[in-house]
Amino acid sequence: MKRERVLQVAVGLLGLVYVGMIYPLYSDLAHAGWLLEKKNEVDPMFLSWFIALGPFLLLAAKKPSSHRSLIAFAACQALAHASVMAIQTVQAWQHGVHRNFADVVLFYVIGGILLALMPARQPKSAAVTQ
Repeated sequence: MKRERVLQVAVGLLGLVYVGMIYPLYSDLAHAGWLLEKKNEVDPMFLSWFIALGPFLLLAAKKPSSHRSLIAFAACQALAHASVMAIQTVQAWQHGVHRNFADVVLFYVIGGILLALMPARQPKSAAVTQ
């Protein structure tokens, strides 16, 4: 039971962080920062992905065992994201551009925690025949 409570907290916090990304997205879009300052059209699209996932994680936090596939998806998404960022970081270093590796580690940790705390599969109930 303690493991499920830790998973509830982890999924709930992740959901809140993802929903909280609405502020940076708003700022980016309201002032066209993605175009005028960052010159990076990927940021708003990237943030919208996390914002869309956030409310579903908040719902899954209530009863993680009923939302196993969503939690697995969030874990795999974090690991895939970290892997792409790791490749980009190495490429940046190879081209003499400094890129911090902290976000790569963060997303690997998020994915790892979600996978480690993944609820067990629910046993299939036997069909009742009369």
